Amino acid sequence: MKKDFSRIITLLRKEKNLSQKQVASDLGVSQALLSHYEKGIRECGLEFLIKIADYYDVSCDYLLGRTPQRYSDITDISDEMTKAKRDAVSQIVNKKLIQNTQGVLYDYLIKIGNRKLSNNVSNYLMLATYNMFRKIYSANKENPQDMFAVHSEVYSGFSNAAMNILSTRVSSATDENCKNDFIKQSAALQISPDTIASEYPQIASSVFNLIQHAESNMKFKK
Repeated sequence: MKKDFSRIITLLRKEKNLSQKQVASDLGVSQALLSHYEKGIRECGLEFLIKIADYYDVSCDYLLGRTPQRYSDITDISDEMTKAKRDAVSQIVNKKLIQNTQGVLYDYLIKIGNRKLSNNVSNYLMLATYNMFRKIYSANKENPQDMFAVHSEVYSGFSNAAMNILSTRVSSATDENCKNDFIKQSAALQISPDTIASEYPQIASSVFNLIQHAESNMKFKK
């Protein structure tokens, strides 16, 4: 909890361009204590957790890193919202997380200005989307398969292999230990949570939420 909570409350404060002094004053705690919370040196109590959730207008689950969705009206169960409606809202949120983060990614690719790198990234994302689309499309065996040229028994393995190759190419292109034509272009792009929040104030939260969601999936929870 400590790692997610400290990172999230720090990002929320910076996203709103608030100083530690201002937030600490608003929440009725010392700046030193808030600094300890943001650095993960100390863990807060339940009362402070609820107070800071209300302050930033997010759910406690979001602050604890249990969900990438900020607002309790999306994740909380209520009599007015059926499961189908909640699922629909969740899918809309997830779609925006992906779209907004990809928008930021392509902005950075434009700034780097290397066509080969952009093509590798684009081909990787297209293959990942193709793979998932075909799995959903083919879930019903009666759906015609003639729109696909690669045989159904091998497409998944082939696409995963191609994605691994593309991922390796991107890694080598951005690894300072690998000699290539555009490592200097990639290395010149200075990025941090602060610059993301500053340059993309409207959608920076999508990037942070997608990272959080992706890393939670790496824990392979059922």
